[in-house]
Amino acid sequence: MKKIVALLLTLAMALSLAACGGGKKTDSGSSSGAKTDIAFITDMGNIDDQSFNQYTWEGVHQFAEENGLSANYYKPSEDSDAARLEQMDNAVANGAKVVVMAGYLFASSLAMAQEKYPDIQFLAVDMGVGDLPDPKKNTSLISYHDEQAGYLAGYAAVKDGYKRLGFLGGVAVPAVIRFGYGFVQGADAAARDMGISDVSLKYWYSGSFVANDDIKAKMDSWYSDFENGTEAVFACGGSICNSCLAAAEVNDGKMIGVDIDQSGLDPCVITSALKGLAESVRMVLENCMDNDWKMTDVYGGKEVKLGVKEACVGLPMETSRFTSFTEEDYEKLVARMRSGELVVDDGYDAMVKPAVTNVTVDYQD
Repeated sequence: MKKIVALLLTLAMALSLAACGGGKKTDSGSSSGAKTDIAFITDMGNIDDQSFNQYTWEGVHQFAEENGLSANYYKPSEDSDAARLEQMDNAVANGAKVVVMAGYLFASSLAMAQEKYPDIQFLAVDMGVGDLPDPKKNTSLISYHDEQAGYLAGYAAVKDGYKRLGFLGGVAVPAVIRFGYGFVQGADAAARDMGISDVSLKYWYSGSFVANDDIKAKMDSWYSDFENGTEAVFACGGSICNSCLAAAEVNDGKMIGVDIDQSGLDPCVITSALKGLAESVRMVLENCMDNDWKMTDVYGGKEVKLGVKEACVGLPMETSRFTSFTEEDYEKLVARMRSGELVVDDGYDAMVKPAVTNVTVDYQD
């Protein structure tokens, strides 16, 4: 686990210039003719967004570099299925053996592409069968045990002394729900283990993945409550973390990041619930390459969910700003989860809330 998390941290702290230098971007609506073995189709963010685009691309780029292959990234001209499919067409025209993408927004365009190009392999990161119900043999869906990462973050926060927590979700999609409900379960378990019952948690979906003044105002109200001010908020939903950070900074609050190591954003970030984006991309690409550029039964035609056992979720302890929750505490918790002794419930949806006994949860509209 330490080795993989260290690798994830190295990727997360790397300069974006290193990633961008290895691939030539094909502008939307055009075909540069650049030879491509492995293509990455971005979403509407940039390739240096310190989020899904950057770290998925880094996994593609590093794998290609290590194996003498060419990797290029393609950015759609607009947020539409047609624009995403257009860039898949460009990638295939330039010779791509595998086309990689990240996020559930690609589901519709991928459904068309996998049928249109049966000999091309497709890898969709952070997408499940709930998004694409019928993945073909040439398509691999990778999702994560987000609830495990959320649990680790919630447990660590309470063990580190935080008793007034918050969960700020973006849109209530499955990954966000899993992060949040794992966070609740982890906080509750830590309170139980410590023999305390005075931990409280505010819980809210903002309905957006974009930072805005309404989210900041909500976070201001959480942090600044005179008697019950929230101490640390788990911000889970793209750039809404910026609204949370803005509120935390003026109220001397703390934030927990998501997906990647966000410790570099601000000293108020105490830890992050990580997904191994780059590592999981490399894992699937290696398997595909070893099978003569065909998805094997391990990954092809199905959703594969990665978690602690595969060292693809976790906390970045090397950069976390805990004061009492130690590396030893973390490793013991991860070992229990990896062995199956500790199982985090993931059998819920937006209308079913996890049972708690030691934490008071305020679910807000």
